Amino acid sequence: MSPADYIECKEFYCSEVNKSGYLAPALDIDAKKIKVIMISEAPPENPKDYFYAPGEPFYLKTTLQAFRDAGMSVNSIQQILDLGFYLTTAIKCPKTQYGVSAATIKNCSLILEKELLLFPNIEVYMLMGDVAIKAFNYISKSQTGKNTIPTGSTYKIRKSEFYYQGRRVFPSYVQTGQNYLIEKSKREMIAEDLVEAIKLIG
Repeated sequence: MSPADYIECKEFYCSEVNKSGYLAPALDIDAKKIKVIMISEAPPENPKDYFYAPGEPFYLKTTLQAFRDAGMSVNSIQQILDLGFYLTTAIKCPKTQYGVSAATIKNCSLILEKELLLFPNIEVYMLMGDVAIKAFNYISKSQTGKNTIPTGSTYKIRKSEFYYQGRRVFPSYVQTGQNYLIEKSKREMIAEDLVEAIKLIG
């Protein structure tokens, strides 16, 4: 199953993204083996840096480091998939500005919602950064009438346990981009969250 075959944006009415850079995971995945969905912010400006690009894409480089920080010996996207983790982004087009509007996040959450439904055996959602948290809350509110993750700084709420449809949800930090390499405290918290997620899927 290739997620890109099942999700698409027909409208492209967001203003602060590069619509021509639309990216969704386009590789054959055994959806039944996926236990954790790790949702980052947006695709990179250069598609060669995307998680599933050939070679050594930058998004994958920092994600692999995050798993290694958590004590997992991984060296490829396939090894991450074999652990039961699927990587995607809340927004499917690269950003053209530093921030992203609530309207864009809400629009993209409709695509993300369809993407999440492709995986029947999910036990954990990892929300890597504020954009992922906001997108997930839009999904949660449309389905349950309330946000899964409460308003507040991630470092203050991350030790609490949150659930959506019986599945554990971790509010965490972005593990892609240059900031990951320089923000030591956030790297440590991402590693802690990954350790807990791995424990949950056994």
